[in-house]
Amino acid sequence: MSFSYISQLRCPKCGATYTDMVENHLCCCGSPLLVQYDLDTMKRCVKRQDLNKNYMSLWRYHFLLPVRDSSNIVTLGEGLTPLVPMERLASTYHISSLLMKDEGLIPTGSFKARGAAVGVSKAKELGIQALTMPTNGNAGAAWALYAARANMASYIVMPLDAPEITRREVSAAGAHLFLVDGLISDAGKIVANLVQDYKLYDASTLKEPYRIEGKKTMGLELIEQLNWNVPDVILYPTGGGVGIIGIYKAIQELMTLGWIENSKMPRLVAVQSEGCAPIVQAWNNQSQESVFWQQSETIAFGINVPKAIGDFLVLQALYETEGCAIAVSETDIKSTLHEIAEQEGCFVCPEGAATFAAAKRLREENWIKKGEQVVCLNTGMGLKYPNVIDVNKSILKKDARIKIVHTS
Repeated sequence: MSFSYISQLRCPKCGATYTDMVENHLCCCGSPLLVQYDLDTMKRCVKRQDLNKNYMSLWRYHFLLPVRDSSNIVTLGEGLTPLVPMERLASTYHISSLLMKDEGLIPTGSFKARGAAVGVSKAKELGIQALTMPTNGNAGAAWALYAARANMASYIVMPLDAPEITRREVSAAGAHLFLVDGLISDAGKIVANLVQDYKLYDASTLKEPYRIEGKKTMGLELIEQLNWNVPDVILYPTGGGVGIIGIYKAIQELMTLGWIENSKMPRLVAVQSEGCAPIVQAWNNQSQESVFWQQSETIAFGINVPKAIGDFLVLQALYETEGCAIAVSETDIKSTLHEIAEQEGCFVCPEGAATFAAAKRLREENWIKKGEQVVCLNTGMGLKYPNVIDVNKSILKKDARIKIVHTS
């Protein structure tokens, strides 16, 4: 029984294949590369009950992860996040079963830890000494901290108006932090120059094949938590698209292995803000790729991506699962964030709140049907976005007495 059943890297556009034993980034045709596994051999050798109980983290799925040697694992205990029933919101939204996969309860406070854990581990296996990446905040924080864990240098470039907490995380990790007065697309151009000038390892979204494998574990965990059944609908906040691509890949691989009980594919929903909705625009036009979104702006900073390199993979996942793409307003994101905290006691990130706003609207439009099971992904903790919540309360004098008015 192998530790990993990785076989090769493959281009989803032209079909070219590459080895994972040396550093590879994009295909020669310019497309991202995806990891392939020898699922036929794995199906014969590995059963669901063989998942390693010694790893109380995402590494329990090491058979379907790209690290060949366990000594190269770089971990902070990431994964195994809770699947939380949201019963009051389900009643409010008239959704029969509403669950939240809460990625805020993970090292570094966001789902980005998954991609960083697997990406940095594979970089270590390849002998990488220094990496660089553009980021809207959380990914840079995660990769900087995991790089520090691996004794690897990191060079992180982020927009000036990225969440300040993530900036501090990067600095605390001892990374080289650079701020750019622009968007993540501008940061990406600076990173490209760093890669060209200094031969640093390019950890940009989908410019290395392994981040997606870490994100894939959200899907693996979710299905296992549902006793190897698949929900009807999964809503995911979508910027670069790695998360939704990874979840789709996870379910495809589990179906090939015969590990899924109800043998169906969930309808995947890409959720964006009206302030930056290139995937939604492409979906509405039934296009295969998106167009660069001009003057993008949203409080859900993690999905403020004007043009994703893997947009065609996101759209393919939506089309093939009979899913959809939906944009929600900034007002709805903020009000839903409050609603989730007030009704369920969960302080989610704006990106996570967007998925609930989308679920509510899709149920109102009867796209989500009565009796269906719905899962919303909260991709980070609300504490990382303190400025989203307005707190305007009067200051009491020391001898003040508070009068409570009962409104029940």
